[in-house]
Amino acid sequence: MKRLSEERTKILFEKLSKYIGSNVKLLIDRPDGLYCFREQKDRVYYMSEKIFKLATTLPPSQLVLAGTCFGKFTKSNKFRLHITALAYLAPYAQCKIWLKPSAEQQFLYGNHVSKSGLGRISENAEKYSGVVVYNMADLPLGFGVCARSTAECKHCDPLATVCFHQADVGEYIRNEEELL
Repeated sequence: MKRLSEERTKILFEKLSKYIGSNVKLLIDRPDGLYCFREQKDRVYYMSEKIFKLATTLPPSQLVLAGTCFGKFTKSNKFRLHITALAYLAPYAQCKIWLKPSAEQQFLYGNHVSKSGLGRISENAEKYSGVVVYNMADLPLGFGVCARSTAECKHCDPLATVCFHQADVGEYIRNEEELL
C-alpha cells in the first residue's frame, strides 16, 4: 500500500467535499486515533494508522486489502466512490434526501429518484451537489447528485428527476466481486 500522490489526494478530497463539505478533516483527525487514505492497485482504502503499520509488515503480494475501500481511480484519473464509503459519509453529510417507502426499491435497483418518490430534502441542497439518500426511518440507502435545487423541487413536475443515482446498498448484491 502506498501513499496517495498529491494530485490524487486533491481529487479524492474534492470528491469527498462534494458530499461532506469541510467535514473531510473529521475523517482524518478522529477522537479514536489518526486515520489515513492509502492506495493499492488504483483503489483507495481508509484505515487507522495502527492498521496501516501492521499492514506494512506483510509483503504486498500477500496483502489482499486493509481498511475500508472508499473507491477507485478510473483510467482517466477520475475518482469513483464505492458504496462501502456510505457508513463514513452518512454521519457528516451536508445535503440529504429522504425517500418515500414506495420509491426505496426503485432506488435500490439503481434508478434515479423522481419527485413523486421524494419524501423530504435538505433546505440547503443546491443543483449538482452531492447528497446522501435515506429512507424515512433515517437509514442511509446510498448517495447521488441533486438534479434540482430545493427551490426547484417544490415547483417541478412529479415525474421529473430530483436526484441522479450514484451508488446504493443494493450494489452489495449486484456487484459484490467488484467492490473489493
